[in-house]
Amino acid sequence: MFAGVHPLVAQDSHQRNLATLIAKALECLPLAADPEVEINGKAGVGREQAVKGDQASAVQVFCNGRYLLKQRPDFISVTRGPGLRSCLATGLDTAKGLAVAFQVPLIGVNHMQAHALTPRLASALTQGANHEPDPAFPFLSLLVSGGHTLLVHSKSITDHEILARTNDVAIGDCLDKTARAVLPSSVMDQSKDVMYGHLLETFAFPSGPESYDYTPPTRRHEELARKPTKWGWSLGAPLSETRAGKSREMKFTFTGTQSNVERICKARSWEAERGKDERVDLARESMRVVFEHLSSRVVMALQQFAARNIGIHRLVVSGGVARNSFLKHVLRTFLDARGFSHVRLLFPPTPLCTDNAAMVGWTGIEMFEAGWESELSIQARRKWAIDPAAEDGGILGADGWTRRIGGARKDGLEESQRLR
Repeated sequence: MFAGVHPLVAQDSHQRNLATLIAKALECLPLAADPEVEINGKAGVGREQAVKGDQASAVQVFCNGRYLLKQRPDFISVTRGPGLRSCLATGLDTAKGLAVAFQVPLIGVNHMQAHALTPRLASALTQGANHEPDPAFPFLSLLVSGGHTLLVHSKSITDHEILARTNDVAIGDCLDKTARAVLPSSVMDQSKDVMYGHLLETFAFPSGPESYDYTPPTRRHEELARKPTKWGWSLGAPLSETRAGKSREMKFTFTGTQSNVERICKARSWEAERGKDERVDLARESMRVVFEHLSSRVVMALQQFAARNIGIHRLVVSGGVARNSFLKHVLRTFLDARGFSHVRLLFPPTPLCTDNAAMVGWTGIEMFEAGWESELSIQARRKWAIDPAAEDGGILGADGWTRRIGGARKDGLEESQRLR
């Protein structure tokens, strides 16, 4: 049993399942013609007539024992990075094949950009295509997952300024490892994967919001103060050192909290299911500390924007950790207590919080409608920033972008530099 994602196992799974998944997805393409006209093993003449009438926009797909004419996709959207290159390459090579076979453009999407734009997908699904996506730019994005922790000022679909990032591990990784240390084996055995953060939440709060007993700190010194427990231990806030301004640095850190939790668990030497009450308190306190840490940097950013007379009214929270209901509660009450009750919090629907194909497809739509396409020569990127000020130039700094302008295509980097 691996304590995380094993690259070779993940790659094998991609190669084993991707083609079958695409075959199922093709069945969902909209019909291009009356299905009664399509080939069913005998009506070949009818199919040929239908194809001649709509040859450029139709593809033949085998569905439920017969071939149907389906509408050709406008483009193929695929995750290009950041992530495990072996897994990314499997999907990217498959997407290139589809783009060539369908003779349509390819869009190589940044995974973190897709998370930031997910609430705009959710609004489009509920409001319809005739409405402008919500939220409109600019807005703040808090991207929290097993691999990333970023606070971002999202200014456009391709411009996401990094305000704070993790200095060590991602918050999702911290929660997963905290769960491994705290949870009894009987609870861990319930997990179908190695993402244990959700188990930590349900163990800590079995009755959901009814189990919450949380009062947000109204002052910075309250936030930094340790909260003693009846068990004799306490967890300090990350970056709580006041010397040299460390407590107000715009960055995240989670290894200290994780190490403290592991130290407490090791000292207790719990056997089997014993110590449940203390385990529950430790699970709750560990989440409170790291969620307040996230919230504190959001407040600092909002204060900085307010000092510059820049109004920020929306905060998008996305990534796998965004599904945590206690995070939603802490963040909302924390902002209210610090004078930012006017800031609207936007969490994607739970199925769209974790990595998913829908958000990549939506980001492809936004990039395609803005005129961007990817060359077929693009390769997977293990690291790929979303901030144009980053060393790699951010989203548009990656090689292989072209942009349609008046029917013509221009080099993506040259065009992105001209637009800045």
